Parts: sequence; C-alpha cells; structure tokens
Amino acid sequence: MNKVDNSSKKLARKKSNPIWKWFWLTFLVVSLAYAWYSFYVPSNDVAWANNMDSARQLSNDSGKNMLLFFTGQWCVPCRIMKREVFADGEVMETINSKVVPIMIDIDDPNMDEIVKHYQVGATPVTIFTDPQGKVIDYAVGKIDKTKFLQMLENTSVAGF
Repeated sequence: MNKVDNSSKKLARKKSNPIWKWFWLTFLVVSLAYAWYSFYVPSNDVAWANNMDSARQLSNDSGKNMLLFFTGQWCVPCRIMKREVFADGEVMETINSKVVPIMIDIDDPNMDEIVKHYQVGATPVTIFTDPQGKVIDYAVGKIDKTKFLQMLENTSVAGF
C-alpha cells in the first residue's frame, strides 16, 4: 500500500499547470482556423469556359485573348490566389470584359494534352494567349492582385 500512496503523491506533484492547457487549446483552435482559411475559396462571377475547345471558339469569335489558369484541387497557393485575386470585384469585371478565361485542373486526364503543350509542371501557372494559343505572357506561382491586373492590362494593350 505504501507504493500506491507514493505514486499518487508523485502524480499530484506532476500535475500540469493550467496555463499549458490554455496554450495548447489556443494553439489547436488557431491551427484549425488557419487550415480552414487556407482551403476556403469563395465563389466568384468569372465566366470560366467549360473546356479548351469552347474557350478557343469563343476567343476566335470575340477576338479576345485567353487566360489559362492551371490549378489543382490540392494546390494551396492556387486556393489563395482564387480567394485573393479572382474573388475581387475589379478583377472579375476586368477578366470578363477583356479575356476568355479557362481554369485547367492539371490532374484531369482530359487536360493532359494542354498541360504538356504549355509545359506546366507546377501550379499555379497563369498564361495569357492570343486566340490561336500563342503565349503572350505567363507567371509561375502565386501572384497578387496588382501583378495580375498589370499582366492583364499589358496583354490587352499589346494589341493581340
């Protein structure tokens, strides 16, 4: 019985400080909030084309350049870009008025030919092309709203 009493005394002395419980609880809540925020993508009103063929046809008919946005379901920088760039009102309006946008999931087997054609190996990749598919400008990696709008204006002003 002595051993039981001694072990219970040791457990009583080793009881953790309540500050640590609050620290770990706060850490858990903040981590979960950040994870949710990283994967959250609001809806947007960009008129994304359904497939490459319809995008090319629409681009040829309208004379507008195309915006190809290569992404993946698992791509966190892509989600951040969708949240911070494509969900912005000014960006949505500019995209819809100046280019024919198409979002390409690199994991979709139907898009393998396009991914290989443009030599996309990482995501996100933003490519502006003329109606024939010739690359005008591109960016590899996450870009911010200002850089995106600048690229969009440069491709429109270039007269392509």
